[in-house]
Amino acid sequence: MEKEIFEHHLNANRRHFLGKMALGFGGVALGSLLMPDLLSGKEVAEDQLPLGLKHFAAKAKRIILLVQNGAPSQLESFDYKPKLNDMFGQDLPPSVRGDQKLTGMTAGQKSFPLVGSKFGFKQYGNSGTWVSDLFPNIAKITDDICVIKSMHTDAINHDPALTFMQTGAQVGNRPSIGSWFSYGLGSENKNLPAYCVLLSKGKGNGQGVYSKLWSNGFLDSSHQGVQLSASEDPILYLNNPNGMDRKTRRTMLDNLASLNQLGYDEFGDPEIPAKIKQYEMAFRMQTAVPEITDVSKEPDHIKKMYGPDCMVPGTYAANCLLARKLSESGVRFVQLYHQGWDQHSNLVGEMQGQAKDVDMASAALITDLKQRGLLDETLVIWSGEFGRTNYCQGKLTKDNYGRDHHPRCFSIFVAGGGVKAGISYGKTDELGYNITENPVHIHDLHATIMHLMGLDHEKMTYKHLGRRFRLTDVHGNVVKDLLA
Repeated sequence: MEKEIFEHHLNANRRHFLGKMALGFGGVALGSLLMPDLLSGKEVAEDQLPLGLKHFAAKAKRIILLVQNGAPSQLESFDYKPKLNDMFGQDLPPSVRGDQKLTGMTAGQKSFPLVGSKFGFKQYGNSGTWVSDLFPNIAKITDDICVIKSMHTDAINHDPALTFMQTGAQVGNRPSIGSWFSYGLGSENKNLPAYCVLLSKGKGNGQGVYSKLWSNGFLDSSHQGVQLSASEDPILYLNNPNGMDRKTRRTMLDNLASLNQLGYDEFGDPEIPAKIKQYEMAFRMQTAVPEITDVSKEPDHIKKMYGPDCMVPGTYAANCLLARKLSESGVRFVQLYHQGWDQHSNLVGEMQGQAKDVDMASAALITDLKQRGLLDETLVIWSGEFGRTNYCQGKLTKDNYGRDHHPRCFSIFVAGGGVKAGISYGKTDELGYNITENPVHIHDLHATIMHLMGLDHEKMTYKHLGRRFRLTDVHGNVVKDLLA
């Protein structure tokens, strides 16, 4: 009997043979599409999936992070606290503050007078989400967003807090969140980088941004964020110099790659192949970037949706429109930084200008993604690095005030990408100082973002200096209540 079965398998006809081979080749082809490094010979840690393969089914494919640099006040945006208006000028009760450390800017104040928002609030959407009058356009899309009022962080000053939000650590030389996704998932478009960064400046008091916020850290340099500028050349030094055509450039890169390969074979420096990849990416970007960054061909109704500033390079509105184009074209992670939210004084005047900068364009971005059928697969996050105090910093008047840094609670909103829409999550006390329900730490937010992208934050690791690092370090829990 066994002999007959063996002979049966030997008697394969042409159709049977080709069918078996097709399955084999098809499996290899599919595997190489899902896992670009499948046949590369690269070693993979036992608990680390090959790059490009997710741990489980993802709800989001791409991320757009709208960083409100400087920390907008939650008390003038999404966390309505009428009790503060009733207690105007009264001192913050010591029982509310507890043993919290203050910044050097207010630690010496003799009193901490409470102050409510100068701006009105109304409820919007099916869930009755509270939104300040400063954000009338965002108010119109409350059924499409999830407002998280219970965010909290470990840092009280801008540099460590912003670094913490972007990298999961307050110290430098850690990969930024976009670099982690570039490393783990790569780009959907071989002609564009997986991670792009756009900067804009508002009318308020600004805090600087710096390249360490989109650094690759200890990952190879091909995962660093690519900054686009507002100049005629969105990416500097991308175009060929005078006297060099595309064919000559191709020949030069081929020869350079051969020389670099010799260097890698001799020294084994992992940055050498990373540089080769970057040169090749730059060559492909020469044809892709000019078309992507040209917003002049957008229909008039789209330009109207984002507002007149969308045609002014370097503005927040222009960057929101460009973010949509980049994301639509397959860029995995697009990050916008809008500076000017640091209102230690003159909050009433400055925050009106800041809100005007971002309100229309932020709402337009979400509406635009939704009407194109892209919001379900694109996660949009609008966030600062911490919150603002409920008491006044400096001189308090009836018409104006300032607010200091407050890490204990702040508000953000998220939309699309598998997040529940039309809800408010988390609560703070009646004075807006402490969280009373459903706290969400920075590590929890990062864990949830990774989960939505199909990655387990505890398994997405990189071995460096003898230990396995991850975006959430040794912390973080997925906030399942936010998942649709």
